[in-house]
Order: sequence, then C-alpha cells, then structure tokens
Amino acid sequence: MEEKAGSHGRRPTKGGLVTMPFIFANEVTEKLAVVGFNTNMISYLTTQLHMPLTKAANTVTNFGGTASLTPLLGAFIADSFAGRFWTVTVASIIYQIGMISLTLSAVLPQLRPPSCKGDEVCQEADAGQVAILYASLLLGAIGSGGIRPCVVAFGADQFDETDPKQKTNTWNYFNWYYFVMGLSMLVAVTVLVYVQDNIGWGWGLGIPTVLMFLSIVAFIFGYPLYRNLDPAGSPFTRLVQVLVAAYRKRKLPVVSDPKLLYQNDELDASISMGGKLLHSKQMKFLDKAAIVTEEDNKHLKSGQAPKLWRLNTVHRVEELKSVIRMGPIWAAGILLFTAYAQQNTFSLQQAKTMNRHLTNSFQIPAGSMTVFAMLAMLSTIALYDRALIPVARRFSGLDRGISFLHRMGIGFVISILATLVAGFVEVKRKNAALASGLIDQPHSTIPISVFWLVPQYSLHGIAEAFMSIGHLEFFYDQAPESMRSSAMALFWLAISFGNYFSSLLVSLVHRFSAKPDGSNWLRNDNLSKGKLEYFYWLLTLLQVANLFYYSCCAKMYTYKPLEIQKKEGGSSEEDGVELEDRV
Repeated sequence: MEEKAGSHGRRPTKGGLVTMPFIFANEVTEKLAVVGFNTNMISYLTTQLHMPLTKAANTVTNFGGTASLTPLLGAFIADSFAGRFWTVTVASIIYQIGMISLTLSAVLPQLRPPSCKGDEVCQEADAGQVAILYASLLLGAIGSGGIRPCVVAFGADQFDETDPKQKTNTWNYFNWYYFVMGLSMLVAVTVLVYVQDNIGWGWGLGIPTVLMFLSIVAFIFGYPLYRNLDPAGSPFTRLVQVLVAAYRKRKLPVVSDPKLLYQNDELDASISMGGKLLHSKQMKFLDKAAIVTEEDNKHLKSGQAPKLWRLNTVHRVEELKSVIRMGPIWAAGILLFTAYAQQNTFSLQQAKTMNRHLTNSFQIPAGSMTVFAMLAMLSTIALYDRALIPVARRFSGLDRGISFLHRMGIGFVISILATLVAGFVEVKRKNAALASGLIDQPHSTIPISVFWLVPQYSLHGIAEAFMSIGHLEFFYDQAPESMRSSAMALFWLAISFGNYFSSLLVSLVHRFSAKPDGSNWLRNDNLSKGKLEYFYWLLTLLQVANLFYYSCCAKMYTYKPLEIQKKEGGSSEEDGVELEDRV
C-alpha cells in the first residue's frame, strides 16, 4: 500500500534501514556497468574501434554528458506522475536492454572493425558499427536517467524527516550511499577492467549485464517494504504558474506586510508534508504571484479553488525562490566535474605510456588506475563519518559536523591541488621519455613508474568525497520536498555540463594551440610531444576563479525558512519555525 502524499499517517513497518539492501543492489549494479565501461571506454574506442585519441576522448565525455543529462527527464516523470519506484523499475529494464545490446556489439565480430597487425594502418569503425554502439549507449543513458536521480532520493524517502530519531539517518544515508557506490566503482575499475583487458570485452560487459538483471529482481522483490510517496503533480508546471502569475501582476505594488499574501494549507498539503515554506525577503517581484486582487477575492469567496495561473500560495512562490537560489551554487560544481573527467581520458593515456608492471608477468591495466581515486574517496568518507563529524560537531553544534556548503568548498580546494599536481607529474613523465630517448616512440613504455600518477588520482578521490556528497546533501536539503528527484537530477546535470565543457575545452585547446609544424598541446599521435601540462594548468586557473565565485555565492546564500512539524513520542505536533541555516 502506497503512502499518500496528503496523509499524515505513517506506517512504522514501511521504510527504514531494512529497505537499503534492495535499493543499494540496484545502484551497485548500475555503477558496475557504467563505471566498468566508462573507465576503460577510451581503450575500447581506440583499440577496438580504432578511433583517433581526441575523437575518442570527446566521445567519452559526450556520452558521460548525455547520460548525466537524461536524469532531468527521469526526475520529471517521477515527480510528476509515475513516482520514484516505478520510474526506477522501468528505467532499469531499459538499461538492461542497452547492456545486452552493448555486450553483443563487443562479442560479434561484424559489429566492430577487424583487428590490425603490426604497424599497419588500422581500419576505423564504419558508420553502421558506430551507430550500433551509439544506440546501445543511448539506451544506457536513458536508463541511467531514470535510475540516478530517483534511487538516491527514493533511499532518502525511507527515513521520515519529521521524526527526529530518523532525521539523523537521512543525513548519514548520503555517506552510506556514496560509500556503497564507491565500493561498486572500486570493483568495476579493478575486476571488470582486468577482465576486459585480459579475458575479453564480451565477459567484461556480460558480467554486469547479468548482475543488472538480478538487481532488478531484488529491487522489485523489496516493494512491500518500501515507503512510497505518491507524486504531487508536475513541479515544473507549478514553477511556471508562479512566473506567469507574477508577470500578470507586475504592475501591482509590492505588499509591505507578508501576512497579506495568499496562504492555503489545504491546497499545499500534498507538497508540504515535511513542512511549509515561509516568506523570504529576496526576489520580491515573485511575491506578486501571491497578492490577492479584487478579482481573486471574488473568485475565492464564491468557494472555488484559486486560478493558479493568476494566484499562488506563499509556499509555491517560495518553491521557485528556493530553486533560483540554488542555481549559482549548482553552477559552481560544473568545473570540478570537468577536472574529474580527465581521469578517464588524458590521465588514462598517461598511464598507458608508463611502466605499469608489478611483477615481470603482471601489469596494472591503465583503466584500473582510478582504483586509487576510489580508495581515497572511500577512506575519506569512512574517516569523515567516524572521526571528523564527532570532532566537528563539538565546535559547530551541527549534527552533521560541518555544513554542506563548507564541505563543498573543501572539495573545490582539493580539486585545484589535484589538477596542479597533474601538470607537474606530466612534466616529469615527459622528461623521463626525453632522457630515455623515447620521445619519438609513442608506443614504447617509458621507464617511469605509473605510481607517479597516484597523487593526482587520490586528490581527485578526496575532493569527490567532500564536494559530491556535499552537493547531494545540498540539493536534497534545500530543494522543495516535492522536487527532490528533480533536485537529484541537478547533481547529474552538473556532471553532464562538466563533461560537455571538457569536450569543448579539449576541442578549443586542440584547435588554437595547433601550429603549422604540426605541434599541439594535445597531440593525437604522440602525447609526449604535446603540452598536456599546459592544459592541466589552464584547468587549474579556471578552478581558482571558480573557487572565488563559489565563495561569493556561498557567503550570500540564504537557506530556505521552513515551518516543520516534529514528532515526539509517536505523535505529531507543531513546533514552530525552524530555519534551515541551523543545519
């Protein structure tokens, strides 16, 4: 039985920690499939489909961008009419079809170009083979669009925020979610990448395909245990209604007393179960949408519902204000994901040229270098949850230790260090190639250990532990409760724009750094004869400017003011106004 979005009754047997294994099973296998392929995707494109390096790098980031853009559609469907459970279920099935198709494209010889021998010119994949690959990736992207924004919000839904005992679980949940996701990514960049490189792409893609099927079964099996919240209608329609109503009343003077603005608790009941948004002083123009005119008053006195394209409640006006206030903070995250995207492109190409041998007979797959980012991320999350939060709590008075805005800021600083270090490591790698006389031999192994790349990978992992989880907490906490799937989609939209900006930056640098003699910062034929370090340092400077921008936005940010109902002793009672800047 689903919990209706307007009812205040709660079933204690629904939701809670018991649902986590079923929910996490779905997320784990989706990450196994995505990360297991994306981490090594540039190798697949260059060695199996024989794409040029810059084209392959842009294909990786463009696909990553598209897969992170589709969550907007999935979130809209979930928040508007389907609900999170059914959106995740259907999206998982679509994803499963895409994985089957991708596995077949790796297994059947006619779906990829013939392998090349020796120094012969490799035949690039034809249009038909590339089309099949892209169709498979598109199905995966559509499936991810339904899974990504809804799984994390659906998991958080299992804890009742109006119950003080469960609210702490909600905050801890984001750490658990990212930790479990990190573990699955760790398996992907080690076991799956090793299978792909040493056993075959058929097995490397087939294993997560089978696991994905099992996870769908497990997720559906847990249905009786879930706390399901019914969707409250299209949140985007409500936002547009506020804009239209405010525009239609643009000539009216601003009301001096906010108590005169329209309130209707019954109308807002389905979108304010966790608390009612209170009037804030910013963006006063939007308040005009809640001004009751003579025409509105006559309509209301006749007992009719308000015409929402002319009159909106304060709560609905504040929903729009909350979304607008989140925008600048959201935009600041784009460049971090641009920097992070280089791990699967140029950092991976660096690793392929370096000595990766652990023993005479075993070498680390280049795609598995991201294991160091995963380990650093997992260690940071564990340390943060078990050591940093208790210490920080004593000084800040916050249950979560530090605010999500501070947590994100720390992530930005560490990401700057990561790209700065990456540039210096590239200089050392090129010097080693020059000293050994291998600067003109791009396919030879340079006598420098691949472990020189560990610092940049590790710093990126630590940055993600701070910034990404802080980003998720920020979106879930500050978004209107009826838009939480959409808010999670904003997280993936930032990743999408980060990947697209990476593609744009690579293309611009490749174009404008080219010289008549064929030299280029980002060489397709020989990485060692390029200036990859300049690219990393350019990215570092962009991130420094972004940190300054973020600091200004965070300082000026206004937390949403919320009137909540707290539960004590199993009963629900009004407990006044709680301002979100206290968390």
